[in-house]
Amino acid sequence: MNNQNSMRDQYKNDWKYFIKLCAAGLLINYLLAHLAIGLGLPLYLDNIGSALAAALGGYIPGVVVGFFTNIINGLGDYTTAYYGSLTVLIAIASAWFASREYYSFKKPGRLLIIIVTFALIGGGLGSILTWILYGFEFGVGLAAPLAIKIHEAGLQSEFLCQFTADMLIDLADKTITVLVITFILHIMPVPLKERFLYSGWQQTPISKEKRMAENRKQVHLMSLRTKIIVLVTAAMLIIATVVTVISFGHFRTSAVQEQQELALGVANVASDAIDGDRVDEYIELGEAAEGYARIDKRFNDLANSTESIRYVYAYRILENGCQVVFDADTPDTPGGEPGDIVEFDEDFMDQLPDLLAGKEIQPITSHGQFGWLLTVYKPIYNSEGVCQCYVGVDVSMDHITRNGYEFLARVVSLFFGFFLLLLTAAIWFAEYNVILPINGLDIVTSSADYHTEKARESTVQRVMDLDIHTGDEIENLYNSIARTTKGMVDTIENVEHQSEVISKLQNGLILVLADMVESRDKNTGDHVRKTAAYTGIIMRELKKEGIYTNQLTNSFMYDVVNSAPLHDIGKIQVSDTILNKPGKLTDEEFEIMKTHTTAGAEVIAHAMNTVSEDNSGYLKEAMNLAKYHHEKWNGSGYPCGLKGEDIPLSARIMAVADVFDALVSKRSYKDGFPFEKAMAIIEEGAGSHFDPRIVGAFRQASAEVREVMNSNMGLQ
Repeated sequence: MNNQNSMRDQYKNDWKYFIKLCAAGLLINYLLAHLAIGLGLPLYLDNIGSALAAALGGYIPGVVVGFFTNIINGLGDYTTAYYGSLTVLIAIASAWFASREYYSFKKPGRLLIIIVTFALIGGGLGSILTWILYGFEFGVGLAAPLAIKIHEAGLQSEFLCQFTADMLIDLADKTITVLVITFILHIMPVPLKERFLYSGWQQTPISKEKRMAENRKQVHLMSLRTKIIVLVTAAMLIIATVVTVISFGHFRTSAVQEQQELALGVANVASDAIDGDRVDEYIELGEAAEGYARIDKRFNDLANSTESIRYVYAYRILENGCQVVFDADTPDTPGGEPGDIVEFDEDFMDQLPDLLAGKEIQPITSHGQFGWLLTVYKPIYNSEGVCQCYVGVDVSMDHITRNGYEFLARVVSLFFGFFLLLLTAAIWFAEYNVILPINGLDIVTSSADYHTEKARESTVQRVMDLDIHTGDEIENLYNSIARTTKGMVDTIENVEHQSEVISKLQNGLILVLADMVESRDKNTGDHVRKTAAYTGIIMRELKKEGIYTNQLTNSFMYDVVNSAPLHDIGKIQVSDTILNKPGKLTDEEFEIMKTHTTAGAEVIAHAMNTVSEDNSGYLKEAMNLAKYHHEKWNGSGYPCGLKGEDIPLSARIMAVADVFDALVSKRSYKDGFPFEKAMAIIEEGAGSHFDPRIVGAFRQASAEVREVMNSNMGLQ
């Protein structure tokens, strides 16, 4: 709990340092940018704060500082707001370079990569954006004087001149930026740098190696991180597209309406100068008519009053064309003479009946040899109310297209900066509140180990140490997994305890049963216990020497030791007379005695039928021991006459243990042999009676064998 509270306090402190870092970054950008302007330097110096915030704090502080720097600067000069996306891109690049330790004076090559990257963003993309924002106008912006000099030096392309000048200035600017940031990072104490790093962990942090390993894991279709990025990007692009289309539509409609009002205003002013009763006189006499020159001058003044007005004229509409009354001159087209006939434009043919009838018509747009024009016709009436001519005003709409591109560039630039801000924030939030907690759960659950008590304790501890506190469904899921893991471990431990009790009871019953069988031939319980102990000694020594290691698994060794007491269980079907006969058995009696091997196998086979195959491991070895422990290595044993490794390993081991114990044990009909005598007999049987490698292991473990031989292992 204390660890959890400490982590949450640390998270709160991150916010304090986050705010301090963002405020410092904004202040640095603002002061240095205004210092460059005040000193008249051909530099920007407006990215040091945002790039430094990104290098210290990561993506979020850098993007926040980069975006709001241009918003704040935009309050004084709105055009700077359009470059916010470039500042944000530089901040993102800075955070990326810092995370890979590129900021180092020891690695000048990497510093050069940072400088060139920043210059391509600020100078390259910035130059293209400037070119678009200012209507492809040459010689604007901070790099204008240098661009003009490059142009005068012989480079013909105005765009390339502008681009080259912007890149050169930005290379110098970004060199200063990178060197300043590298110096600050170099002198700043490591603990302070660590305090500024804004992580946002909602859990115990995961090492970089484990995070990389999780990221490399294959997913069926698409990772959660990719899905979030695609979803956020798609949603923002859809919203941006809809807003941009609507905004552009309003812009275009407003621009057309503005031009229409301009044309109507000019048409009204021009029509006020014409006396409808004198139109015939104007056509017939031209400049000789009284007042004609004054009206013509007004038409010319109106035609040249704004850049967008292309033509101002007065035409009488006839069946065979338009008859000139007044026609203002333009720089590229001289006006027509009074009485000249001008052919109808194809775009006006639909309105020709109304024009011939002297009716008012709606403004007309046309796309012909003169470009995109908006035409407004204003009828001129005489004192009797008869239309004598029309005043026409043609307004060029080409600038609307150009302004539309500029408008779109501004909107896209503003949106892109905002888009990068939101996308970075969304990815960061999803990373620390969704992806990393889920990855953490995946790491601790996939590495869970329940085989040993220590492993189980470690698994529970790892789950508890993860300490997810997102405050949402993921935290609920984590708490459920933690409770389930703890409950599962408790259940496993309880099951293992019960299994241990059952196993002890089972082994105890086996020993009691074996003792009952052995007691029929006047032997003590030592035989079944000591033979089991000898088998364990032999198997451990074989494994130590690397012999039969493929067969000597832990489960095999466990099964052999615990089922060894059942190797003579078949004697239960042999009469007491034969079992306890003090002398040598007759051939017929010996044949009966040999049946204890197959009888034992049958008894155990019946027992195996009562349990599942998965739980009959020790019974399988018990059957092998009972049936084959009198087989001999050379094939002269019984009951099947098996030879060599055809005899089950457990039975070959039991053969050595059983004979040795029989040799050293005192019976009613004999005294026990000394250790060395019994061991010598066993060694003599190597290769004929016994597996030579098992005999070798038995001899190698003589000290342990002697200790068991001398111990009292009777029924307790």
